[in-house]
Formats: sequence, structure tokens, C-alpha cells
Amino acid sequence: MSAAERKTMLLTTPFHSRVEQYCELNDWGAWQGYTTPNSYFDVELEYFAIRSTAGVLDLSPMNKYRISGPDAQAFLNRLVTRDVSKIGVNRVGYAVWCNDAGELMDDGTIFHLAENDYRLCSYMRADEWLEWNALGFDVTINNESDDIAALAIQGPVSCTILTLIGCEGLNELKPFGIARFDFEGVEMMVSRTGFTGDLGYEVWIDPSKAEALWDQLFEKGRDYLIKPIGSHALHMARIEAGFLQAKVDFVPAEIAVRPGRTRTPLEMGLDWQVDFNKPLFNGRAALLKQKEEGLRYRFVLLDVEGNKPAEHSFILKNGKQIGIVTSAAWCPTAKSNLAFAQVEMPHGAVGDEFVAEIYYQRELQWTRLMAPCKVIDGPLFNPPRKRQTPAPAH
Repeated sequence: MSAAERKTMLLTTPFHSRVEQYCELNDWGAWQGYTTPNSYFDVELEYFAIRSTAGVLDLSPMNKYRISGPDAQAFLNRLVTRDVSKIGVNRVGYAVWCNDAGELMDDGTIFHLAENDYRLCSYMRADEWLEWNALGFDVTINNESDDIAALAIQGPVSCTILTLIGCEGLNELKPFGIARFDFEGVEMMVSRTGFTGDLGYEVWIDPSKAEALWDQLFEKGRDYLIKPIGSHALHMARIEAGFLQAKVDFVPAEIAVRPGRTRTPLEMGLDWQVDFNKPLFNGRAALLKQKEEGLRYRFVLLDVEGNKPAEHSFILKNGKQIGIVTSAAWCPTAKSNLAFAQVEMPHGAVGDEFVAEIYYQRELQWTRLMAPCKVIDGPLFNPPRKRQTPAPAH
């Protein structure tokens, strides 16, 4: 165990020596047992790096599972709600998975690396769940979380900077595509993926080359105003882009304690991820029953009046509580005060108007604010550059 690990009692990522140098605020958090920055120098300026230049996030704590063998696709098709056969080789697909009751376990991404060879990236640890579900399938599951270092490079100049470190032709990579390059004698995999809703990439490499990769990115990106970003800036960007997060916007079924606190993909607006044409997947019968009988809740995006984020607020209709806010932020690029909320059915249709009961503290004084809000259709930030191919040069 390193001195840093003994001091924090948390693990450190392969990029920690560089991350620590840049973390001027000394504002640290914990992510899956690793110490990672909440912010480096200024949350809003880190956010604007994502939207204006390039922001770099250490993704290494992400759980990464290699799934291979003759039944790899069949196993994943049983595990998740979408049709995995539609994810081609060298492509990435978003996916969610449930227990038998149809309750959300987690969401993540599936990387189709080669025939019968996949990588599943998840927020939650899933070792036991994957092994249980593998019974009867000819697959090998390997937790390679510690064997791969990863960075997200997000923003308008992300492609330009990665090209400068040797990723020639990266601008031709389509969204959710995978490309491979040589970096100092080892393979570096680059996927056009991210959690910010902007043009961006995720880079996957052997931990032995992590520091060299960081150094080259920041050397070549200096003139392009590349900046490191922490979890707080990412939080603002992902809300603006309409991305939900496990343990924040829903309680993963595996860790839920109180009855009624879990949600299904249908109740989280993820019905587009559920393929009932597949013959069998975890939770299929329960989800079909819920679809027939009706949902309990609806997950909505709210445009809230004013500039006070509605974090953890109650949602009221005619003075009665009908929901709660799960995530909220003032989003500078969209110039909107946005919030995700779970509301009771039949409320939550686009255009429905509610009141957010917001509490905030200034100089030890708590203020109660009743802010009008409206359900909107889809995220307000959805720039063409996110999906433009070739990726625009800056």
C-alpha cells in the first residue's frame, strides 16, 4: 500500500500522481473505494472547459468486466433489457439490467471488442450478480477494473488534442465507435463515448502508461486550454445533457433497504432500452405486467423558475406532494435551472406545471422558496458536434 493510500484509506488510480498535482482545492471524494477529486480549481470553470475547450476526467474507478466465450452474447442478452446482438464489433451500447422483479440494478455500457468478446462497464460492483447469472452459460467473466486505466476527454477540442498525441483519423470515428492506436508500444483503445452530452472520447490503456498519457495530453492540449475536471463539474454537464446516474436518480435494487424505493426502467423513462421482442431477459415478465397494469411513477426533466437549484426538493401539485427531485443544477450553457424528478402517475406529461419546494441556506439562514416548474421534453443541451462525423476540428 502506498503512503497516499495509507493516508486516505482509499485506493488511488494510476493517474493519481498527476491528479494530485492539479487538485489545487484539495477537494476529494470517494468513488468505488478510490479517492477522486470533487473539484480541481473552480467548478464552473471546469464545467466551461467541457463546453468550450476540453475537460479531462479520471474514469479509472469505473467497474470493468471482460466477458468472453461462446455464449458471451447470449449471456449478456439474458442479463440486460436491450438486444445485445445489435451492438456490432467495435461498437459500444448503453444498457440497463434488472432483477427478476423488474427493478433496476444498474446501467452502463457494453463494448463489443471482438467476436464473443465484450467489456461491461458499470457504476456498481457486480461480481456476484454476474457470476450468478452466468450459470448454464459457457462464458468467462474477469473483473479487469484494476488492469485498465481510463480517461474521459470531453469537449469541442477533444478530437484535435487526441489527434495531436497520435490518434490519426480519429475524426472519422462515429459516435459509439471504437478505434485502436499505438501509444508508446502498447495498445490504446479510444471510444467515442462520454457522460457530458458533448463531443468527447474515452481512452482505455494499460496502467503502466497512465502518467505518460496524462503528460502528453496536457502538453499537447496546453494551447487549447485543456483542463482537468472533477465530479461536481461532470454533475452539471450530465444533468444539462439529460443523463441519469445510479445511486442518485434511482436506488439500485441490490442495495435498496426500504420497500417501494426501487424503480423499473419503464418508470425511469428507459422504455426505449427494453426490447420485449427478446424471448427472455431478467425482469421481462414483471415489466410486461407493469406495462399492462400501468406505471406507479414517471421520471421527468423539469425547467425550474429562478436560479436556485432544486436539489432534494419536494414537487407539489395543488399543495399536495406528488414527487421528489433527484438531481438538480443551474446549467450555464442551457441558461436554465434544470432538475430530474420522480413524480407519481398520472402526473408528469410534457407541459405539466408543478411547484418545487426549495430550501437553501445563506449565512446560517434557511429560506423556503416555492418555485414554479414545468415538465419539458428532452434535454436542452444537444449540440450537433456531439454526433457530427467527421468530428469538427477546432
